[in-house]
Amino acid sequence: MDAFTYQKGELYAENVPVAKLAEQYGTPLFVYSRTYIRDHFRALARAMAEVDTLICYAVKVNSNAAVIATLAAEGAGADVVSSGELLRARRAGVPADKITFAGVGKTEDEIETALRENILLFTVESEQELERISACAARLGATGRVAIRVNPDVDPKTHKYISTGKKENKFGVDILRALQIYERAAALPGLEIAGLHMHIGSQILSAQPYAEAAAKVAEVCVELKKRYPTFRMLDIGGGIGIRYRPDQEPLLPPALAEAVLPILKPLKLKILMEPGRFIVGNAGVLVVRVQYVKNGPSKQFVIVDGAMNDLIRPPLYQAHHEIGAVRETPETVFGDVVGPVCESGDFFALDRHLPAVRQDDLLVVHSAGAYAYSMASNYNSRPRAAEVMVCGARHELVRERESFEDLVRGERIPIW
Repeated sequence: MDAFTYQKGELYAENVPVAKLAEQYGTPLFVYSRTYIRDHFRALARAMAEVDTLICYAVKVNSNAAVIATLAAEGAGADVVSSGELLRARRAGVPADKITFAGVGKTEDEIETALRENILLFTVESEQELERISACAARLGATGRVAIRVNPDVDPKTHKYISTGKKENKFGVDILRALQIYERAAALPGLEIAGLHMHIGSQILSAQPYAEAAAKVAEVCVELKKRYPTFRMLDIGGGIGIRYRPDQEPLLPPALAEAVLPILKPLKLKILMEPGRFIVGNAGVLVVRVQYVKNGPSKQFVIVDGAMNDLIRPPLYQAHHEIGAVRETPETVFGDVVGPVCESGDFFALDRHLPAVRQDDLLVVHSAGAYAYSMASNYNSRPRAAEVMVCGARHELVRERESFEDLVRGERIPIW
């Protein structure tokens, strides 16, 4: 389904006019479709049903409790990269035995928190991390279940900042050394060799890199099953790409399944996945209000109340987000959509044919469900936006807009 559609010239979020949401909750405003989130989770689960699959939602993509709780109710697990994300997932109802903990720089405090929660799995990035988990487990009298992240050296053909599976990336260990590192893990106390992990990147639009990477690690998995009776899981990561531009073809679950299931089924392992963007990316929009329309010598500048602190992907990744008018118009102008932050990088769209709008009109920045609020900041002392979730004709505030008091909470002026 498309979560956001025009009805009689007005943009709706499911069955709710977006203009009504902006009027009630103010702007900038993130709006999420609960139905879209559920539908995309279910589509992926159906596609992978031929193998025992646990879908662990990547909390970093959108960490709102309502989003996580929606997926927890569907049976999803969570992939977390900090204690904060772990505790968010637990608070939202994700069972500890469905949580994986990733990341290259886990601290002792984070590891001990995860061990106390008795999570399903640590995905381990280095030999030193194995030693740290072992030491923490020994102190607590616990067992750390581990899956070493193997770098299959596959090019996912995505932006260089979100490619994670090539040999020059910081993530994982060289596949050629994997068996040796598993031997080291087997020799350490407090560890259980539970699986193998790979993750090749993000916003991947072809199934071919997944198949190539899965084929490489499958050989290692066969050997690990022979050596370690506790080895039972393969985590194939996330990164399933979505449509940001009208001419893009997203990677759909049936195409991914067709490519990887022939490789995965013979392994007879539990398959873990870590999707995020695929589930929530196009479930959300950022609604902004036009403050000024400024005519330049060669183009128009549409200045809105949202900014790079709300959605940093365009300047950070040169990412494309479609811009639409809440009140549909066939007229266009050539120009930029920019925010009020004092940076030349404060933009949502550059040199684009845009809907012709006037002061106080509403625009939406599409595909804002992923890596938007979760990467937001208070730069220029700007309070972060409110978030709303829609389900059919219902809507509810799922995060309050920050206030000035929120901005300065915790600050102190030294008595001297």
